[in-house]
Amino acid sequence: MARSVRSRASGRREVHGVLLLDKALGMSSNQAVQAVKRLYAAPRAGHTGTLDPLATGLLVIALGEATKFAGGLLAADKSYAATIRLGITTATGDAEGEVLGTHPPQSSRAEVERALRAFVGEIEQVPPMHSALKKGGRPLYAYARAGETVERQPRRVTVYALELEAFDGRDLRVHARVGKGTYLRTLAEDIGRHLGCGAHLGALRRTGVGRFRVEAALTLDALERIEPPGRARLLHPVDAMLAGLPEVALDAEGARRFRHGQAVALAAGDAPDAPAADLVRVYGPERVFLGRGARDGRTVRPERVVVPLERSAPCGTS
Repeated sequence: MARSVRSRASGRREVHGVLLLDKALGMSSNQAVQAVKRLYAAPRAGHTGTLDPLATGLLVIALGEATKFAGGLLAADKSYAATIRLGITTATGDAEGEVLGTHPPQSSRAEVERALRAFVGEIEQVPPMHSALKKGGRPLYAYARAGETVERQPRRVTVYALELEAFDGRDLRVHARVGKGTYLRTLAEDIGRHLGCGAHLGALRRTGVGRFRVEAALTLDALERIEPPGRARLLHPVDAMLAGLPEVALDAEGARRFRHGQAVALAAGDAPDAPAADLVRVYGPERVFLGRGARDGRTVRPERVVVPLERSAPCGTS
């Protein structure tokens, strides 16, 4: 259950939880976060991985204490439905950029499938100029907008799956599951280069982030039509960000020590399946979520601790 806690300074309740948003075409990730902050009157919010304005789909937005765990989902696997248009190269690697060249595609479906298989596994990618990756303290897109090109070093990324769902001789519709730091527009360009005709990313929809799926997400328009109490019930709890981690339960004294930044000795039988030095979810009595810890033998030490969270109250109430 998502929770809220009263701020001592303002007397209002700060919202804590996770929202699954189906981002619309043309909206930046930051614009989406700001819109959600306004709807929930949330002082703190952030997303767990940028989606370009030309991409739609799942944007996982963390509110309040959930922002402490957003970094874990930045590194999570992500799934996409992508359309790759063969025969046209653009300045940005996507449909928004100026056309640089055309070459009629001649590839058969079998050739396309072989090309896709060549890009599954650990591969090297050169980050695109139109990206938020920084060099010299500036994002690469700032150089690109100024007409500059800077040297970028190839990076190792992982493509776990690249499945062809449809091909009409020009457009490929593919399902992709990729690891951290993989650029789909670069993947599209590299596939086009491999096929000898060039290509760009025609459309992109993110369908999954870690364990979260777009089928459970709402659009911003739908969210705006829901009254504040209903919006609060749509939030996933803070510990949903850590659903893949094993869990540890502490007694009242252990919970107190953990919240004060102290390592806690685990009783025999606590989290028996968690290997040493692994990250774990930590709970106190009555299954109150305390934060993320790191196990070291029979000890768990705090790694991220949340403020004490009360029971959820309808969003917008005091």
